[in-house]
Amino acid sequence: MLRVLHIVEGTSVDGPGLRTSIYLAGCSHHCPGCHNPDSWDFGGGEERTLDELMQVIAYNEAPVTLSGGDPLQQPDGTRALVQRIKQELGYNVWCFTGYTWEEIVANPVLLDAVHQLDVLVDGPFVQAERDISLRFRGSRNQRLIDVQRTLASGVLTLWQ
Repeated sequence: MLRVLHIVEGTSVDGPGLRTSIYLAGCSHHCPGCHNPDSWDFGGGEERTLDELMQVIAYNEAPVTLSGGDPLQQPDGTRALVQRIKQELGYNVWCFTGYTWEEIVANPVLLDAVHQLDVLVDGPFVQAERDISLRFRGSRNQRLIDVQRTLASGVLTLWQ
């Protein structure tokens, strides 16, 4: 089960191409200037089963982006959903989080939740670093991390 705020089908703002974006509930980062402060409530939205989410994803036949809230604050459900997307559909999966890569690799639960992702957009939104010209992120401190290349090499590798 995952607590889901909203699903946006056919969006092009949360990664390359048309994607299915799933916004998960709950975020403790509370970034000043957050574009979605309604997502902070861990009790927001509704519980959805992985089967329900997989039906929506399969119907849309599109890559997936997990956002929120912070998907890594529902790490077990996020890990399980990404695993099913990769195994059953083979789709590209991006995830936005307020945690930095360094915080994630220091926490085995978070690292396990991201290990099958393609791209992780890391770091909190920082109002002083806001830059509307950036692709797929809101502030200059956030990075687009190529998760698979980073894990394979042991060196943080940015997505190009």
